[in-house]
Amino acid sequence: MLTTIGILFIIIGLSTLILKTVFKNSSFLNWFTTQRSLQFTFLGIFMSIVTGMFFYAEPGTAYAVQYPWGTQKAVFKQGINTKMWGRLIPIQFEMPIKYVIPNSEGDFGDQSKYAYVDAARHWEFNDAVKGKIATSIVVSINTTDESQFLSVADRNKTEKNLIRSRIIPNIDQSIKNTCKLMAAQDYISGQAADFDRYFQDQLENGMYVLEEYIENEKPDVIGDSTIVRTVPNKESRKKRFRIKYRNGEPVRVKGNSLKSYGLTVVQAVVNEIDWEETFDKRLQLQKEEVAQTQLEKQQAEREFYRAQKEKAKGEAEKAKERARLEKAQIQQTIAAETEAKVAEFNLIKEKKQYEVEQFKAKSKKVAADAQYYENAKLVSAGLTPQERAEWDYKTAVGVAQQLKDLKLPETYIEGGKNGNNGNLLESLIGAELAKKMIEKKKN
Repeated sequence: MLTTIGILFIIIGLSTLILKTVFKNSSFLNWFTTQRSLQFTFLGIFMSIVTGMFFYAEPGTAYAVQYPWGTQKAVFKQGINTKMWGRLIPIQFEMPIKYVIPNSEGDFGDQSKYAYVDAARHWEFNDAVKGKIATSIVVSINTTDESQFLSVADRNKTEKNLIRSRIIPNIDQSIKNTCKLMAAQDYISGQAADFDRYFQDQLENGMYVLEEYIENEKPDVIGDSTIVRTVPNKESRKKRFRIKYRNGEPVRVKGNSLKSYGLTVVQAVVNEIDWEETFDKRLQLQKEEVAQTQLEKQQAEREFYRAQKEKAKGEAEKAKERARLEKAQIQQTIAAETEAKVAEFNLIKEKKQYEVEQFKAKSKKVAADAQYYENAKLVSAGLTPQERAEWDYKTAVGVAQQLKDLKLPETYIEGGKNGNNGNLLESLIGAELAKKMIEKKKN
């Protein structure tokens, strides 16, 4: 800018000096005195000299300064630096390069004077599907090696030429190679990150050497496992490409990388792919199919959980009925055990009562024997005839009462002859009286 103004001042100063000698009566030229014309001329020369000797380095830009006497230097810091009428080759520290898909009006969107923007091109994937690939790449220069930077600047002359002749061809080749490595269906199925990784690796380290191979198509199973049929895909091709490896490392094309120019790929991503119309239709059908599949899956899950719910409900009812029956069983068992306990208690009670009655009978017998013994002693001690008669009476009554309570068999055998209980009773009474008579005689 200053150089242009300086040259303009020089032209004005010299032209007014010349024109004043031709047009002497011009009021405009009379204002330019000889002194003023010389001032304009010297000022223009000074401004031209200053702008030729110095320049201002903008921030974020590296400069290769080539002097007229054949030497050159690199300037990486902003500020005023000497140029000495040399040539400047400015190159940005980081050069943004974008492939953009234009809108319906053909507009690329927001533009920047620091970014290189171009229209996205069609690229073909290995399944013959094409699409416009919009990318965003940022390439940085090497600001630590001055000699390498000066070599790159000297060979490419301008930043624009560096981008057009070196960087963009590498970008295009990287996209082309990466598209050969995968199908469009693979890209939309989750391999987009692999695409970015292959793309950036080739940009920075060199292009892959690809080799062809034949992919064997696997038959699809239709229906059950006994019916197998291969479903052909007209849009697919059997010929595929893959990266060639040697000693576990990918083989690369020699001398074809941005790293050899001291350039580093800071960013290399795919922003968008505008697929061709046929593939968009297929994608739409796939989306609808996926949505239908998801819907059917959800319905199947609902039916499954409904069945599980009914099963759980049945199990709950079974558990409830089992609990009811177990409760009734427990009640019946408790009742039976209670009844058994009561019967056992009653048996024990009867047994105790029987033992009590036995003891009572023995007590009565002992008391009777004692009374009899006492009476016998009294009789032997001497009783009046009246007391003896009364005693014999009471004794007979007691014996009769005991014989009355005695239960005898209805039939008995005596001397080989059958008899009734009356004869037996008479025999017993006679025996008892005989016993008493013998005891009296002894006393």
